[in-house]
Amino acid sequence: QDGRNRPLSPAAKMAVCEKRQPAAAAARGLGSEAQFLLQADVTAMVREALLKVLEARPEEPVAFLADYFEKLVLSGAGGEAGADPLGLPQRLARALWYVRLAHHSHRPAFSSNVALAYECLSGGARRRRPGLDGRLYSELLQRVCRPGPAPEEAVAALLRKVQCREHEAVPLDVFRYGVLSCAVLREFATKAGALYDALGGCGPADKRLCQAVLRALEEALVDGDLPLPARYLAAGAKLGPDGLALAMDRALRERKLSDAMSREEFLRKAADLFVAKVRPVK
Repeated sequence: QDGRNRPLSPAAKMAVCEKRQPAAAAARGLGSEAQFLLQADVTAMVREALLKVLEARPEEPVAFLADYFEKLVLSGAGGEAGADPLGLPQRLARALWYVRLAHHSHRPAFSSNVALAYECLSGGARRRRPGLDGRLYSELLQRVCRPGPAPEEAVAALLRKVQCREHEAVPLDVFRYGVLSCAVLREFATKAGALYDALGGCGPADKRLCQAVLRALEEALVDGDLPLPARYLAAGAKLGPDGLALAMDRALRERKLSDAMSREEFLRKAADLFVAKVRPVK
């Protein structure tokens, strides 16, 4: 008991102080770091970025975050009200960025991103009622399609069906329909190119096989129970390996050789099948 009440020597006091200083310094460090994050609004920015990732569901989240923070820096005020509006090229680039964030098969995320692209092109709801004319709408559709695997003739034919006159106001549902149609055409042409490569191997594909696959492709595009252009998303499920194998087997029952079909002709015919099924915008 006397030992416990005995005053500490100067050396002992110094040792106790040395033990307490790191803990106190660490506590002060943690406090200052947390204070810095709050003052710089870093926590809120990171939370907002994560919410954007969950909302957009991009195919490449890391690239999405890099683009998000880059645009945040370039905007200066972080998109606050009162910031200078973007110019037309920047608005088109940002709208295209929104459209390509998520794959069109991820319907909720894709629709949400298309709505953001619509708002971006229409000027935003903060300053006035959203509205978009046919000129900007057509310009965005061309950027969605080009550059891309679809033949130029098919792209032009599709745009004639889904675009509006330059002076016309484009509602959101028409905007979404046109963007989705162009996005599906890009993937449709990509899949058609892969089919041709599988048929031809390292050279031109047999014309009889190509025609059989094109017939199977046309049958897969016919589905009256699904709305346009969502029915085209179901075509891939019908064009499974079994269905294609049966189509090619029927074509190969004749043992005669046939002429070759070029890749360009095959893509053009396949894209024409798709465009023929697209309902024109009225």
